[in-house]
Amino acid sequence: KALEADLGVALFERGHRAIRLTGAGQRLYRATDQALRLLADAAADLREGAGRRPVTVSCSVGFASLWLVPRLAEFREAHPEVELRIDANNRLLDLDREGIELAVRYGPPEIAPAGATRLFGEEVFPVCAPALISSPSRPLVRPEDLRHHVLLHFGSDDGALPSASWSMWTEAMGLRRFQSAGSLRFSQYDQVIQAALEGQGVALAISPLVRRHLRDGRLVAPFERRFASPRGYYLLTSARGRHRAEVRAFVDWLVEAAARDVE
Repeated sequence: KALEADLGVALFERGHRAIRLTGAGQRLYRATDQALRLLADAAADLREGAGRRPVTVSCSVGFASLWLVPRLAEFREAHPEVELRIDANNRLLDLDREGIELAVRYGPPEIAPAGATRLFGEEVFPVCAPALISSPSRPLVRPEDLRHHVLLHFGSDDGALPSASWSMWTEAMGLRRFQSAGSLRFSQYDQVIQAALEGQGVALAISPLVRRHLRDGRLVAPFERRFASPRGYYLLTSARGRHRAEVRAFVDWLVEAAARDVE
């Protein structure tokens, strides 16, 4: 009653045994509920202490294993106070519902919502261990020479990731179908690259994920021709994550690290 008197409007409709909000009361309730939720979130952050609640990053298994994890020491050195949780899986998670601050999504441009940051695109091309290209009995000079080698496949070659599909690559290169010396299939992309590093066959490289191995010579690209894929890697930030200083620090580092990697 004191609030109604102060505002000069009725907030409740009072019956004999019932009470309900008026239109003005509903409007004030919505505003109050939102304000109290913001206060509760801020209090929770303060109660947990700065840096104690980890920044959760969702990304594919391959991106985590081959690109992100090898570079995390650099971020930890610059920001030792920030705790990270890497949620590596190949499912597309709802950031707000799952309580995830950041996600790196891989796919065509249409998967990127408004506000997403493009980290880098990709090129696709065969790679192998250096020992495979030095064998005189199994040459690997022209794309047609792949028939002498075991091909390493990611997934079932069913179009789920067409840019990493051998059938898509040979078509893009204008090659006729051929019978390889054998094949190995893996459910995770980092397994494909590990098999290539061990000299077990020829893999299709997704350029950002193997650039480190190409630089240190553990993998080589036997052919010059490359297939420019329309796919890329995009960074998404949740609505709640944008307000955390720790999240902004990781975003700044990730964007800068991605830019350096393509130089």
